[in-house]
Amino acid sequence: MGQTTADVPGLLPEGMELPPARQGERALARRRRAAAYGMLAPGGIYLILGFVVPLVIIVYTSLTSGGLFSSGGQLTFTWEWSNYQTAVQDYSQFYLRSILYAGIATTVCICLAYPMAYWIAFYGGKWKATLFMMILVPFFVSFVIRTVQWNFILGTNGLLLGPLKSLGVIPEDFRVLRTPLAVVAGITYNYMPFAALPLYVSLERVDRRLVEAAKDLYATKAMAFRKVVLPLTVPGIFAAIILTFVPATGDYVNASVLGGTGTTMIGQIIQEYFLAKHQYSIAAALSVILMVGMLIIALIYAKALGTEDSTLAAGAAA
Repeated sequence: MGQTTADVPGLLPEGMELPPARQGERALARRRRAAAYGMLAPGGIYLILGFVVPLVIIVYTSLTSGGLFSSGGQLTFTWEWSNYQTAVQDYSQFYLRSILYAGIATTVCICLAYPMAYWIAFYGGKWKATLFMMILVPFFVSFVIRTVQWNFILGTNGLLLGPLKSLGVIPEDFRVLRTPLAVVAGITYNYMPFAALPLYVSLERVDRRLVEAAKDLYATKAMAFRKVVLPLTVPGIFAAIILTFVPATGDYVNASVLGGTGTTMIGQIIQEYFLAKHQYSIAAALSVILMVGMLIIALIYAKALGTEDSTLAAGAAA
């Protein structure tokens, strides 16, 4: 109703031009679209070069045969699906162990980070920025250095166990290093900020008036938390799970530094095939299986919860 031919493209009489005002509006709309695409271009190029291209190369490599030390001395694309069969048959236990360690570490991270993020968001007051920055402090130290220092803390006669053994609290032969406990503890420590940041963002976005309304309706603090705060922060919890679980599953530094022969994770196997054995086809197949597994988990999460709120929490945390 009320629409003229000038408002609909292609309906202008032949030889008739748009009024200058309408021409200006269309030119402005085109400039805005061009500006939007221009702002997206750097990020899009970065994602293509840093994610899509390497992913294609990895998938391509996983279907090749040969290698640096083969008779031909090069990789040949032969649709070698047996690489995936070898990866699954020989290393399924390492996938399961990695998922188990990452799952335990992620659960511990959420249980420890949620109360911390909750207190900062609701009771931090003017110290919120300072307390929030303290979460980021570990990132200012190298990941490897942060992991290696746990050797001194968890060593047989280190800062933690040494005094306890001297006091007779634990036996002399008690040890933590080279055990699953040490690996999980290292993963938990290193990936704690990945859980805390989206949780804090999600809690900070909770409207305090809703909590006050729940209390006005005679809800206790525990009930207000359970019925109001917790449901509103579920997207942040799932974002924290994804940001923590996915990199923890592929981690190999903690298992290499703190673990032993019985704590090998799939990341170590991939690293060994890439850098030590130079069997790139098997290494790429192992990597693709790991990526597909993480993608399936992310799709299940997206299907169950949706992506809008959780993406905002994860993006703000990043």
